[in-house]
Amino acid sequence: MADDHDDHGHGDEDRPEYDPSNTDLPSRAPPLRSTAPQSEYTMRDVGVGLLVTLVGVAVTVGLPLALV
Repeated sequence: MADDHDDHGHGDEDRPEYDPSNTDLPSRAPPLRSTAPQSEYTMRDVGVGLLVTLVGVAVTVGLPLALV
């Protein structure tokens, strides 16, 4: 699939064309990124997640019971 638009704005204008036969390492390291399972989280984050879970369960179970 080709990028047929000019305004994609991915910031990779200086990226060289892909050559599968080229085995040279890149000249710079890829940018660091953080993903959720590897990130630290606080007790506040745990509390918010627990609250969201409890509200979801209450709506999922309580609403049908209230309408019966």
